Amino acid sequence: MFHTLAVPVIAAPMAGGPSTPELVAAVNEAGGFGFLAAGYITVEQLAEKIVRTSELTSKPFGVNLFVPGTRSTADLTSYVQRVASYAEKVGTAPGDPRWDDDNYAAKLELVLALRVPVVSFTFGLPDVDDVQRLRAAGSTIVVTVTTPAEARQAQQIGADVVCVQGSDAGGHRGTFADDGVSPGGGELYGTLAAIRLVQSAVDLPVIATGGLVTGADVAAVLAAGAVAAQLGTAFLGCPEAGTNAAQREALAEGVRRTALTRAFSGRPARGLVNRFLIEQGPHAPAAYPNVHHLTKPVRASGEVEVMSLWAGTTYPIATAEPAGAIVERIGAELTETINSLAERFRRG
Repeated sequence: MFHTLAVPVIAAPMAGGPSTPELVAAVNEAGGFGFLAAGYITVEQLAEKIVRTSELTSKPFGVNLFVPGTRSTADLTSYVQRVASYAEKVGTAPGDPRWDDDNYAAKLELVLALRVPVVSFTFGLPDVDDVQRLRAAGSTIVVTVTTPAEARQAQQIGADVVCVQGSDAGGHRGTFADDGVSPGGGELYGTLAAIRLVQSAVDLPVIATGGLVTGADVAAVLAAGAVAAQLGTAFLGCPEAGTNAAQREALAEGVRRTALTRAFSGRPARGLVNRFLIEQGPHAPAAYPNVHHLTKPVRASGEVEVMSLWAGTTYPIATAEPAGAIVERIGAELTETINSLAERFRRG
């Protein structure tokens, strides 16, 4: 499916608001492929988004599901107190640091019933039986991986494609298990290195993601063996995206550095550095989604210094254009890059 795209660009699933039916449809109509994010919304909201996307585009699209992990046994008492102090400053109260499975089973049943063309999984693996059910319903199965070992596991359960996430990616790391110690929850690989290592481990098509914004970036990962490039940060400034206004402004300023942190969700994720990340990052326990629920009211305040401003390392060169224009521009840049390289070697 992905190797036949007119423009080998995929709009990444971005939970928490940025991924909208309008964004998916705009990317699709421009020759790319879009994903809806199922994370953090109800089953009913997901159903509405799938139906709306189907109304806006006749082309296939995907839905991404968060695979639930094991319950954390970390003591959150101290971190609750830390978050409470921030909550008071922005006029709210800390959330309930509970564990839940994001209604995973019900969302899986929904994508099965609606026969969503592509279903992707992040934070882990679907059951083998569920993979077989999805395939019987006509769905292509994509699994997000960050290491060769995770890619091998994905191949073993019958994944059709792996989405290889490099360390430059914005938002949550897709690691199956957070080690609770290292900044990224496990070993970090740059996007190109991750592609090469995964391809040496499995015989599956690879989608590349992590720090990709331009047509030259897409050309690089295609040359490394990927069938398509998945971009998230590149689309955050689009009018079709549901990106928060404060985050849009911070992205447009382009002056903050990025860092990996567990401060906002209890799971490693890359975002723009602000006061909350600096002060609380070193103390955040590896407890997802407990910490996500705990900090949610604070993040919802709209105060830029306490928000989770997810973004990849190359965010300053992203543009705030309509999604279709971005896909078309990347396609043109990709062609220009390929032609320029071909001309260079012809001269050589």
